[in-house]
Amino acid sequence: MGITSVRIKDKLNESLKELAEKKQRSKSWIINEAVAEYIVKDKIESQKWMDTLEALEDVKNGRVIDGEEVLAWIESWGTDNELDMPKVK
Repeated sequence: MGITSVRIKDKLNESLKELAEKKQRSKSWIINEAVAEYIVKDKIESQKWMDTLEALEDVKNGRVIDGEEVLAWIESWGTDNELDMPKVK
């Protein structure tokens, strides 16, 4: 396990100390959990951004599905006349 030094503002350090005592965990454990959660969250946000850019490129190149067709498809779910998923034209 690596060791990293971090400067923490006094007020934040006090809150961290209180939380560690409350949870009966070390400050190091809480910091590790917080950093791990931040990294996962950042990866998710990065993927959302890439998906958005890809979707915008699809729109720019006319690879879209008519909204009315999508609504009709959704409304048909669970009925006897369920429609096939609309395709890009």
